[in-house]
Amino acid sequence: MNRRTKTVVLGVTLVLTAAVATGSAAASGDDHRREAAALTGTAKLYRSDGDDMTFSFDAHLATKDNDDPLKATGTFEWSHYRDGHGAWARAKVNCLVTGGKVAVVSGVITDSDLPGAKGKQVGVTVDDLGRHDRLGYSWAATGTPVETGDMPKCVSSAPFEKVKQGTGDFTVVPWQPKL
Repeated sequence: MNRRTKTVVLGVTLVLTAAVATGSAAASGDDHRREAAALTGTAKLYRSDGDDMTFSFDAHLATKDNDDPLKATGTFEWSHYRDGHGAWARAKVNCLVTGGKVAVVSGVITDSDLPGAKGKQVGVTVDDLGRHDRLGYSWAATGTPVETGDMPKCVSSAPFEKVKQGTGDFTVVPWQPKL
């Protein structure tokens, strides 16, 4: 190999080595900054009878709190209207547990126009299936959060509702506790 070719090969090798090292360092750094768990996004639910139901989530569990899902932070909110009647509510997150693409988030209602809802514990389950997300909520069997009674944290129902096509963008970051 002539001197010029050796110089080019050496230069390319150095550039590739630096790129691989930088990529490895960035990847390992991302693992340390990644949240322990998260549920984010907004979607409307599909209802054949025309109900307008929307759920939004901004729930997070910091890496430093990986062993305690009760230290999750954030909010979630929802609204349910039909023929001009309904209500909305916002809850402060008090628990977030995720596994794979399924998340259960719970919280206490901090603001709502539904009489008697403030202070009630509620939970929501999301199954992040891409374009076919599903959702369930703790008041599914009772009709409203007001009628659910006392509920523990981190409890909800199976994700039985379908997200309206084209509206879902839920993202679940899977929790990986040290067991």
